[in-house]
Amino acid sequence: MATRHQGDGLLEAQRTQAKLPPLYKVLLLNDDFTPMDFVITVLQRFFGMDREQATRIMLKVHNEGRGLAGVYPRDIAATKVEQVAAFAREHQHPLACVMEEN
Repeated sequence: MATRHQGDGLLEAQRTQAKLPPLYKVLLLNDDFTPMDFVITVLQRFFGMDREQATRIMLKVHNEGRGLAGVYPRDIAATKVEQVAAFAREHQHPLACVMEEN
Protein backbone atom coordinates (compact mmCIF):
# COMPACT_ATOMS: atom_id res chain seq x y z
CA MET A 1 0.00 0.00 0.00
CA ALA A 2 1.38 3.38 -0.98
CA THR A 3 1.34 6.27 1.45
CA ARG A 4 0.48 9.67 0.18
CA HIS A 5 2.53 12.66 1.11
CA GLN A 6 1.69 16.30 0.86
CA GLY A 7 2.76 17.69 -2.47
CA ASP A 8 2.12 14.49 -4.44
CA GLY A 9 -0.47 16.17 -6.64
CA LEU A 10 -3.52 15.73 -4.45
CA LEU A 11 -5.57 18.80 -3.89
CA GLU A 12 -6.96 19.40 -0.46
CA ALA A 13 -10.39 20.91 -0.23
CA GLN A 14 -10.14 24.38 1.13
CA ARG A 15 -12.95 25.87 3.08
CA THR A 16 -13.81 29.20 1.62
CA GLN A 17 -16.15 31.56 3.32
CA ALA A 18 -17.62 34.46 1.48
CA LYS A 19 -16.74 37.63 3.31
CA LEU A 20 -19.86 39.54 4.18
CA PRO A 21 -19.95 43.11 2.92
CA PRO A 22 -19.64 45.84 5.54
CA LEU A 23 -22.96 47.09 6.83
CA TYR A 24 -23.99 50.70 7.24
CA LYS A 25 -26.40 52.33 9.66
CA VAL A 26 -29.00 54.64 8.15
CA LEU A 27 -29.79 57.41 10.63
CA LEU A 28 -32.35 60.18 10.70
CA LEU A 29 -31.20 63.43 12.29
CA ASN A 30 -33.33 65.81 14.30
CA ASP A 31 -34.11 69.33 13.18
CA ASP A 32 -36.46 71.98 14.51
CA PHE A 33 -38.73 72.11 11.46
CA THR A 34 -39.68 68.65 10.15
CA PRO A 35 -43.06 67.56 11.57
CA MET A 36 -43.08 64.40 13.65
CA ASP A 37 -45.79 62.86 11.46
CA PHE A 38 -43.58 63.33 8.40
CA VAL A 39 -40.74 61.42 10.09
CA ILE A 40 -43.18 58.61 10.93
CA THR A 41 -44.31 58.53 7.29
CA VAL A 42 -40.69 58.30 6.10
CA LEU A 43 -39.95 55.41 8.47
CA GLN A 44 -43.04 53.54 7.34
CA ARG A 45 -42.60 54.21 3.63
CA PHE A 46 -38.86 53.69 3.19
CA PHE A 47 -37.98 51.37 6.08
CA GLY A 48 -41.07 49.17 6.26
CA MET A 49 -41.93 49.97 9.87
CA ASP A 50 -45.38 49.79 11.37
CA ARG A 51 -46.75 52.94 12.99
CA GLU A 52 -45.79 51.91 16.53
CA GLN A 53 -42.18 51.11 15.58
CA ALA A 54 -41.91 54.28 13.48
CA THR A 55 -43.24 56.36 16.37
CA ARG A 56 -40.62 54.91 18.75
CA ILE A 57 -37.80 55.77 16.32
CA MET A 58 -39.25 59.25 15.66
CA LEU A 59 -39.28 59.94 19.40
CA LYS A 60 -35.67 58.78 19.64
CA VAL A 61 -34.75 61.21 16.83
CA HIS A 62 -36.68 63.98 18.59
CA ASN A 63 -35.28 63.34 22.07
CA GLU A 64 -31.74 62.16 21.33
CA GLY A 65 -30.96 63.96 18.08
CA ARG A 66 -30.76 60.88 15.90
CA GLY A 67 -32.41 57.53 15.42
CA LEU A 68 -31.52 54.31 13.66
CA ALA A 69 -33.79 53.60 10.70
CA GLY A 70 -31.99 50.42 9.60
CA VAL A 71 -28.73 48.62 8.84
CA TYR A 72 -27.93 47.66 5.25
CA PRO A 73 -25.13 46.87 2.80
CA ARG A 74 -23.56 50.06 1.42
CA ASP A 75 -25.50 50.30 -1.86
CA ILE A 76 -28.87 49.76 -0.21
CA ALA A 77 -28.04 52.23 2.58
CA ALA A 78 -26.98 54.86 0.02
CA THR A 79 -30.21 54.33 -1.92
CA LYS A 80 -32.29 54.75 1.25
CA VAL A 81 -30.45 57.99 2.10
CA GLU A 82 -31.11 59.34 -1.41
CA GLN A 83 -34.77 58.31 -1.33
CA VAL A 84 -35.36 60.01 2.01
CA ALA A 85 -33.50 63.17 0.93
CA ALA A 86 -35.52 63.41 -2.28
CA PHE A 87 -38.82 62.80 -0.46
CA ALA A 88 -37.97 65.43 2.17
CA ARG A 89 -37.01 67.98 -0.53
CA GLU A 90 -40.20 67.22 -2.45
CA HIS A 91 -42.22 68.01 0.69
CA GLN A 92 -40.00 71.00 1.58
CA HIS A 93 -38.69 69.57 4.85
CA PRO A 94 -35.05 69.75 5.97
CA LEU A 95 -35.03 66.17 7.32
CA ALA A 96 -31.47 64.83 7.15
CA CYS A 97 -30.69 61.17 6.60
CA VAL A 98 -27.12 59.89 6.76
CA MET A 99 -25.26 56.62 6.72
CA GLU A 100 -22.26 55.52 8.72
CA GLU A 101 -20.31 52.29 8.85
CA ASN A 102 -21.69 49.90 11.42
